[in-house]
Amino acid sequence: MRNVLIALLFFAVASPAHAASFEVSGWVPYWRAASSTERASDRLHHLTEINPFVYSVRSDGSIIEYTDTTKEPWASLISEARRSKVRVVPTIMWNDAPAMHRILSDPVERAALIADIEARVREKGYDGIDVDFENKWYETRDHFSAFLKELQARFPKKWVMCTIEPRTPLSSRYSGEPPPDAGKYANDYRVIGKYCDRVRIMAYDQGTVDVVLTSAEPTTPYVPVADVRWVEKVVREALPFVPKHKLMIGVPTYGYEFSVTPRADGGFDYTRLWSLNQGYAYELIREYAPHVRRNVAGELSFTYIPKSRDASPRALSVNPVQQTSIAFGAVQPSSVSQARSVAIQETFNIVWWSDARALQDKVALAKKYGLRGISIFKIDGGEDPAVWDILPKLR
Repeated sequence: MRNVLIALLFFAVASPAHAASFEVSGWVPYWRAASSTERASDRLHHLTEINPFVYSVRSDGSIIEYTDTTKEPWASLISEARRSKVRVVPTIMWNDAPAMHRILSDPVERAALIADIEARVREKGYDGIDVDFENKWYETRDHFSAFLKELQARFPKKWVMCTIEPRTPLSSRYSGEPPPDAGKYANDYRVIGKYCDRVRIMAYDQGTVDVVLTSAEPTTPYVPVADVRWVEKVVREALPFVPKHKLMIGVPTYGYEFSVTPRADGGFDYTRLWSLNQGYAYELIREYAPHVRRNVAGELSFTYIPKSRDASPRALSVNPVQQTSIAFGAVQPSSVSQARSVAIQETFNIVWWSDARALQDKVALAKKYGLRGISIFKIDGGEDPAVWDILPKLR
């Protein structure tokens, strides 16, 4: 009897749901198929799982397949991943709130969608599915929970992964009394933690959502992709409901450029222009030679006035915490650590992105809380190459 109990204990500890190993998954986008599949293939030894970002859902509930993963360049990547024992779990993304509510609230339509997902996973021999249904209504909450429960029942030997929006504490989201419906969340974290094998919190695209952190920098532009302090708040919001051995931090490898307008009260208004990879930031650095800094969010940023608005372009230094000099592929602190704040009266641009060191902070945070690992958005060849130097080799 004693030997049986020891064997059962060993099985519980070593089973996939309870293994203590640190995992790294990564989304591989179809819109940069050549570079994304090449980079992911080269870095499989750092990865536990790849998520080909290839499916979406139409308003009628039918599935869109943006690319055929049985053909190149996907076929080689998937074949190599299988040889390397890396899970292949494609993502199905949906962000049409009215359609989601209509389909998921109808048991027949919901069952048809689940059957379609199951058929595609089995036909292609995938290891499971990654559900990324975003911007749902609160009224869809219970229907989405039913969808996950029913999907899990159809996949007893497959992985059901869930990619879920972050939740900022109400005390950090509102400066005053929160509105009455502020705590009505479209995602039931407890149900998600029960029926999903992995829960990847999309801890990025922070912007100005955290009013506490934003107000702490009143004289300096502050529009992070993912401030590690905010990410920690997001993790702490999820932990009471999602088992930590399932929870993964979604980490960004990209950034944004904003047009920034100073306000009379000393604050700033932001207009997002576009998303960017690090290479674009380096092009601007070569052209404008701005003051690049490791900002308070632990990411990189700089400000400048585009030539189109200034015949004699000049870089701006907006109260930098730390000046840095650029060595392409890495950022090293320069000998100048402080600079005087510059009063700005005109519109300017700010470029803000997440590099390897910012990602390393998220790895440390995941380990601090004993989480399952991190999920990288995105692997496409445009990420900071140094990212792969700080991730552990898993095989």
